[in-house]
Amino acid sequence: MATSSKPAAAVDPEVALAHKFPEVSFDYDERDVALYALGIGACGDDAVDGKELHFVYHRDGQPHIKVLPTFVSLFPNKNGNGLGFIDVPGLNFDASLLLHGQQYIEIYRPIPSCASVVNKVKVAGLHDKGKATILELETTTSLKESGEILCMNRSALLYRLSGDYNPLHSDPDIAQVAGFTRPILHGLCTLGFAARAVIKSFCNGEPAAVKSIFGRFLLHVYPGETLSTEMWLDGQKVHYQTKVQERNRAVLSGYVLLQHIPSSL
Repeated sequence: MATSSKPAAAVDPEVALAHKFPEVSFDYDERDVALYALGIGACGDDAVDGKELHFVYHRDGQPHIKVLPTFVSLFPNKNGNGLGFIDVPGLNFDASLLLHGQQYIEIYRPIPSCASVVNKVKVAGLHDKGKATILELETTTSLKESGEILCMNRSALLYRLSGDYNPLHSDPDIAQVAGFTRPILHGLCTLGFAARAVIKSFCNGEPAAVKSIFGRFLLHVYPGETLSTEMWLDGQKVHYQTKVQERNRAVLSGYVLLQHIPSSL
């Protein structure tokens, strides 16, 4: 008599939460840092902007360029296959059906402009929403030589039955299949634009003033659209909301927690 086995559960919380990820080592240098800053618009309006030139150039003899804090949002990408995917035992999903819901970053010390670092990853949360599963991955990044912790990223990833496919950011055909007229912008790029605006407006261009950053992705952005960020100060927390001007729609909201309020404000 033939028998059939019951299919494995899509989510096994005990296995997922207990999994130990391997550490990932990598290097970055000032070219990576400067290209990132340019990519999120630093000095885009003014090539000699006094509050942003130090992100791309050794201004006034400074020995190193300064690093925008959202540069570290790229670090978790080193954990997976370069497309933002990471294999989590106990979580069976189609990696092409992935949404990035929100991002939280903590900065523990000024980020060096070049370094050898190590990522340590763990599952920080797993939430069953019925038709979707929300996975929270926490990546702590340390200096390889000293072990000093630089930063922590916590990403809330939504796995669902239908949704955004990663090539939405580059493949026009896939973008159209998903219901978009063309490829869409990475959410972390939008976050970088917003955080840069806060640093310029409330930190006098000084990235070391930032303690943590939170962003919730609300809606897609098409490359070439105009982003405007509204900001308001509440104690040491700068709340922000980023809109697409052409559609008058909010695409990102969150806050930046400051180490201190610059005296120039």
